[in-house]
Amino acid sequence: MKVTLLFGISAMLWGQQAAPPKPADPVVLTIGSEKITKSAFEQIIGTLSEQQQAQLQTPEARHSLAEQVAELKIMAQEGRVRKLDQSAAVKAKIALETDQMIANAVFQEFVKAKPAEADVLAYYEKNKDTWEQAKARHILIRMAGSPVPLREGQKDLTDEEALAKVKELRAKIVGGASFADLAKAESDDKGSGDNGGDLGSFGRGQMVPEFDESAFKIPVGQVSEPIKTQYGYHLLLVDQRGTKSLDDARAEIEQTLRPEMGQKAVEALKTKTTVVYDETYFGKLP
Repeated sequence: MKVTLLFGISAMLWGQQAAPPKPADPVVLTIGSEKITKSAFEQIIGTLSEQQQAQLQTPEARHSLAEQVAELKIMAQEGRVRKLDQSAAVKAKIALETDQMIANAVFQEFVKAKPAEADVLAYYEKNKDTWEQAKARHILIRMAGSPVPLREGQKDLTDEEALAKVKELRAKIVGGASFADLAKAESDDKGSGDNGGDLGSFGRGQMVPEFDESAFKIPVGQVSEPIKTQYGYHLLLVDQRGTKSLDDARAEIEQTLRPEMGQKAVEALKTKTTVVYDETYFGKLP
């Protein structure tokens, strides 16, 4: 059975009969005597993750989903014929899955709330280092064993040869050569090299540790000493450095705070409800 994709909607489909079709809501899938309208099928699609929904852009993908729904329905119909839907075990599972879906819907309501401005500001101030950004460019000289592909026609340098070459390039830059021109000609990172070594803007922690430390330490406008990473030896030039503003960081902060707010709402809800555990059955906690 190919029901993995539909695991989350099995409880919704189990025992559900589609409403009589309306003129503007045609039946799009018929399984035996059971009919699923366009709106009902789109509700099924709506229960899937965004990634799964994005995969339904082709007729083949939508047919595949319809086949899975049909298979699930056929099996459910057979289960009713066998009266399995009346068994205590199945009823308990349906009830639990229903409660899980409702609880998840409540949690989603909790996390829709907009975080208080004071909480957003407090998080921003507490994590100020997180919002530091650097705009930089680099030149990479790979050595043997680097995961960076060897450029066509280039020699596979030893560690010592790569270090010697990067020192030679640094001396040229200090002597007045263009960093961008040398990056285009010599950098083994072709992606940035073709743009003069430009890496764009990045925040703390986005680069490998050795590179990250230098990017937020060396003076702006000053070419670094050789920096060794698993990729090879780098020369780094920071064009500018600053801190992302609260407004620029707001969306990211709110996205981080929402799950925390949701959990706090759950904890608050739990304090309003009396829960009694039978120690005879569950045992006594120490």
